[in-house]
Amino acid sequence: MTDPNNLDHGGLPPSMDISLWRTLDAAANRASEGLRVIEDFVRYGQNDSFLTTELKSLRHQLDSTLQRFDRSQAIQSRDTFGDVGTTVQGKLEQSRADWSDLLTANFKRLQQALRSLEEHAKLIDAEVAASFERARYLTYSLEKMVMTTVAASGAFPEVSIYVLTDGRADGPSFDTFVAKLVEAEVDVIQLRDKNLDDRTLLARAEALRKRTAGTATKMILNDRTDLAKVSGADGVHVGQEELTVSQARSVLGVGKLVGVSTHSIEQARQAVRDGADYIGIGPTFPSGTKTFDAFPGVKLLREVAKEITLPGFAIGGIDVSNVTEVAEAGIRRVAVSGCVTKADDPGAVVRELRKSLTLDSPNS
Repeated sequence: MTDPNNLDHGGLPPSMDISLWRTLDAAANRASEGLRVIEDFVRYGQNDSFLTTELKSLRHQLDSTLQRFDRSQAIQSRDTFGDVGTTVQGKLEQSRADWSDLLTANFKRLQQALRSLEEHAKLIDAEVAASFERARYLTYSLEKMVMTTVAASGAFPEVSIYVLTDGRADGPSFDTFVAKLVEAEVDVIQLRDKNLDDRTLLARAEALRKRTAGTATKMILNDRTDLAKVSGADGVHVGQEELTVSQARSVLGVGKLVGVSTHSIEQARQAVRDGADYIGIGPTFPSGTKTFDAFPGVKLLREVAKEITLPGFAIGGIDVSNVTEVAEAGIRRVAVSGCVTKADDPGAVVRELRKSLTLDSPNS
């Protein structure tokens, strides 16, 4: 391998030695600064342990690559006061409109700096240049993870009720039921019915869309991205063996929600990496509406609450008798079915669930 500290090669004139070191030094500083701003936002602003760990891993990778150069030569070549770019500053650099603007600006600063490092390192060492390239591609994935997580956190209230329902006995009874849920200000209604034929399921979906349109209640279809798209649903929910997040988005298009069922902390982490908008976490307790082979239970809720801020809904056998256990585990969003769909007064159950989650909230 070429010695990265020996720049006397490839026909570079002596004057290029200092210029190249100055360029590498400036780009390295920009990359490190941009990455640190992002990491600080995720760590202190979002309190997201998982994303902080992912960003810290990139920072260590970048530091390791930069150490392959003699940083003392870069520092000796530095000429901050003689840098013509220090006095050139656009108006956009004077302020940030919001968190999205702040993150975007610093991700772009990081990515552009890595590209500059990559290109200039090609004059010295191809292996080092390739390391910068790998880091740059990783930042694109990290940008998606961070931006999706922060945006999704604002898409669902901190205390949220998500109700899963089938198509009921017929169209009129379904319409009456979902009207009660909307009136009770349920945050999300998911239509999940494996028994209805496609046309009937679509009719139910269209009825649900009509009821939720113009309200704060989001409409989700289980699994069926095709019917979600046709009915104009707000999104789709997929399991571990169904379409991936990217496949679901390719059908639904941009601006739609994609939720993923997770049954372990690693599946929850992967959902964040994949760019999911929210996750289902469970099963938490035995359920009367769905059978499971294993129950990760409240332990998984604690694990997710400890390190992931992507909106997560505890699911599986949750009702008014045990919802406080969910809240005590640090999860304030729940997905329920039987306790609401079989209730004489669904709205009353929804209000009781919300009250329990709110009363147990440390912010209440």
